Amino acid sequence: MNLCAVTCPTCFESFEIPLPAPDEQPAELDYDCEVCCRPMVILVEDGFAEARGVGD
Repeated sequence: MNLCAVTCPTCFESFEIPLPAPDEQPAELDYDCEVCCRPMVILVEDGFAEARGVGD
């Protein structure tokens, strides 16, 4: 399992998430921050992840 670091767009803390398998990318994941619990959307493509706030 590959992990990728993401930064929460609300509290700016970083944490790692497991990436979907390469054949399941690109992907859009609904996720709650592991630090502040705020919702976010994580966009995953080519092994990279970017977190965005809900509605951004």
